[in-house]
Amino acid sequence: MNLGPRSKVLVVGGSAAGISAADTLRVEGVTGEITVVGTEQHLAYARPPLSKAMLVGTETPESIALLALDADISVRRGTTAVALDLAAGLLSVDSDGARESLPFDGIVLATGSRARRLAERGQRGEHVLRTLDDAHRLASSFSCAKTVAILGGGFLGMELASSARALGLDVTVVDISPPLLRQLGPDLADLIVGRAREAGVRFLISPAGAELTGDREIGGIGLADGRLVEADVVITAVGDVPNVEWLAGSGLPADGPLEVGAGGFCRPGVVAAGDITGTRDLATGRLRRTPHWHSAISQGRSAARTLLHGAPQTQEFETAYFWTEGFGLDIKITGEIPSGIAPLVIEGSLPDRCAVLQWIVDGQPRAAASINHRLSLVRLKRLARIDPARTSEVTA
Repeated sequence: MNLGPRSKVLVVGGSAAGISAADTLRVEGVTGEITVVGTEQHLAYARPPLSKAMLVGTETPESIALLALDADISVRRGTTAVALDLAAGLLSVDSDGARESLPFDGIVLATGSRARRLAERGQRGEHVLRTLDDAHRLASSFSCAKTVAILGGGFLGMELASSARALGLDVTVVDISPPLLRQLGPDLADLIVGRAREAGVRFLISPAGAELTGDREIGGIGLADGRLVEADVVITAVGDVPNVEWLAGSGLPADGPLEVGAGGFCRPGVVAAGDITGTRDLATGRLRRTPHWHSAISQGRSAARTLLHGAPQTQEFETAYFWTEGFGLDIKITGEIPSGIAPLVIEGSLPDRCAVLQWIVDGQPRAAASINHRLSLVRLKRLARIDPARTSEVTA
């Protein structure tokens, strides 16, 4: 199925993947009606600053807003997708309790994900960070707090810890394993955790798990071995959940990531992009997600082209990219860091906290990272995919 120039397209999701898809569709030839449907009331904004500059007050909602779409692309804010009828080409939405059906010729599914919550029924006071409203609530709580407990030591948990320490708050991070070790390996993980300890963050490891405490108002984190961390502010940072429940009855999966093929293809006239999606790992058979901001933008563009042309378009391989900031460290990573492989230090040194690293597996580059280094993103990406014999050329 190819879209005609006057086709009517719905983009379900108003964040990075959806906005990227809508813009690409218009730029590449769809002159018909394009409508973006988004649950949040806010204009589209960049999410990465929420855990960093937004919390410490160096960014504002205005400064993190994304560039506006063309005026002829309709954006419906505060509108939630509730059902999808692919046979009839209808999307059911809810806006302030009013139900409506929107027709379409092609549709982009980009409803993203929400923060995973651990609070039991009846417990109040659990903070998460996913949206601008979450950031506002958390910043307000920080302003009248002295102590913070964070359950989860991944990228988000560590960035939140850095922001809280920058505001002078006492911070404890609880996790079931050493923070960031699984994602980054020992070299980078030890660097970040070491810097966090120097900044005053306390870490508690509880392999058997932990839970939020308090019968009604959450007041801390209880570790399986009986230790208790009490805090004024308790944050859960243990991943996200794809927003797919609304797809029940559509013929598409509604119980986990939406499996997509090349270019975000789901079925004729239907594509998906961003945090809602996963691709099948041929080696393990598992669905793999890449819930990073840069990936969402890239996937949105790719999905739009697939929808427009009826099949995935040939593209240059896009190296995965993400970044994290905190505790005086600005770390950019391309590719996938392999476990059990020590990186080569291409430039600088880890003790000086300024370096370029490269991971090579079986003679081929697999990933690269820069730490407080001026290396351009183009060159960093090249380090994750060029012939290892040419690494010296990249940093010259």
